[in-house]
Amino acid sequence: MALSPTNDAALLQEVDEAVRKDRLDTIVQRYGRWIIGGVIAALLAFGGYLFWSHQQDAARGEQAEELIAAFEKLATNQPRAAATELQKLAAEGDPAYRAVAQMQEANIKAQSGDLKAAAALMAKVAADTKLDQALRDLALIRQTAFEYDTLKPEMVIARMKPMVDAKDPASSWFASAAELSATAHYQLGQFDQAGALYGRIAKLPNVSKSLQSRSVQMAGMLGVDAVADGADESAAAEKKGAAQAAAAGNQKGNAAPKAAAAAKTEEAN
Repeated sequence: MALSPTNDAALLQEVDEAVRKDRLDTIVQRYGRWIIGGVIAALLAFGGYLFWSHQQDAARGEQAEELIAAFEKLATNQPRAAATELQKLAAEGDPAYRAVAQMQEANIKAQSGDLKAAAALMAKVAADTKLDQALRDLALIRQTAFEYDTLKPEMVIARMKPMVDAKDPASSWFASAAELSATAHYQLGQFDQAGALYGRIAKLPNVSKSLQSRSVQMAGMLGVDAVADGADESAAAEKKGAAQAAAAGNQKGNAAPKAAAAAKTEEAN
């Protein structure tokens, strides 16, 4: 149906739609192949990513099985066979599995008396920037422990300083790092610093009994009364418990007269 010459709005709309259609046709003619190619490339890339992700998951599963097999060989006193499995993981594994394999291999070396080789393996883990910082810190502590007799005390203190000084958040390995650092301070004759660190370790709630016992003894030798601090905490806990017991007793005492009164009422009835 033809438009009336006076219907300017409808005419302009029809012209505008025609222009848009012409532009779209031009774009499709010029760039259609490129657009279709880009869509196909994106779909292929996405499919490739899904395939790669699946392959990665499958590879990690295989690496986990290999690591478990290595630990089983260690448990059955087959260190050489375990070392072979661990070396394979260290060469080909995911960064986390590689790190665990290297650290376990280092422990095997240390048990055989080869502390130099053990420290070198731990150093590789500590220097691996692809790993979580907590795992790298643990490797650095183990490396330092293996090398301790060959290091100057100042070097030990410098290595442990970031973990000892960390506050927000505190390092997961503070206790171990602080003990190494405290021992180094002691060797340098810096008894105040050593005592303060041993005292801090002794006050930690979640530390092994052996480390806590050593820290309490060393702190006491160096003039830090970590035992007294612990006694104060125990006394406070006992006082709190006594208060709770007294409150429970009062509740029972108040309940007894009420029970007696209820019994008398029943007898009267």
